[in-house]
Amino acid sequence: MEGDSVTLNTDDKTNQQEKIKWFFNNTRIAQISEYLNKTCTDVQCNEGTERFRDRLKLDHQTGSLTITNITHTDSGEYKLQIIGSNSISETIFSMAVHETDKTKTKSVKEGHSFTFDPGVAKNPKDLMTWYFNGILIAEITGNLSKICTDVQCNEATERFRDRLKLDHQTGSLTIMNTRNTDSGVYKLKIISSNSDSITSFSVSVTTASAGAALSAIRPSMFLSLIGLCL
Repeated sequence: MEGDSVTLNTDDKTNQQEKIKWFFNNTRIAQISEYLNKTCTDVQCNEGTERFRDRLKLDHQTGSLTITNITHTDSGEYKLQIIGSNSISETIFSMAVHETDKTKTKSVKEGHSFTFDPGVAKNPKDLMTWYFNGILIAEITGNLSKICTDVQCNEATERFRDRLKLDHQTGSLTIMNTRNTDSGVYKLKIISSNSDSITSFSVSVTTASAGAALSAIRPSMFLSLIGLCL
C-alpha cells in the first residue's frame, strides 16, 4: 500500500569479497562493494535517477534493501545481483504497489475562503496544475512566464476572476469569496522528472439558510418592521 515501507531480503549475510547490486527496471539503484567509496544508493549510483531520493536504506551486513514511503510508481521488477569470486547469482523481485484513494473532502460556507494544500514539498522543477471539473484554473512551472491563474490559463474561464491566490513557494491554491457554484471536484496534478501524481478534492459550498438570515436581523430592526406594518 502507498506510504508503507518494504524490504527486499537477500536471505544471507554478505561476504566482504562479494559485490551486491540492486536494479529497478534494469537501472542500478544500490550497490555494496568491498571498497567503501564504491558503495552507493540511488543518485550516488546513477546521477540521472532520482526516483528513490532519500527513500532507500541498504543493510551493509545482509545486503537487504528497504524502500520507504512507497508510491504506485515504485511498482515494477527489482533485481538482486550477487557477484562472487567464482560465480554470479541473480534474484528477481516483482512488486505491485496499490494506489490509495487520494480524494479529500472539504466543506465551506459561502463567502468564506479556503485553501487547498498539496501536502508535499514543492520542487522548483515540478509542473503543478490545478483543475476544476476538468478545466485548467492554475499552473506553476519552473518558467515564471508560464505561471497563471484562471483567465490567464484559459480565456474562456472567468468563474474565479480575481478570486484565486496561488502560493508559488508551496503550490497551494486559495479560493476567496466562495460561491455555491464553486462546488465540485478540484484536482492537483504534479509532474516531476520521475513520476506523476494526482490528488482530488471534493468541495461543497453551503449557502446560509433562511433561518440564519432572519437571526441576523437585529431586534430594533424587527420592531421597526412591526411598526411599519401597523
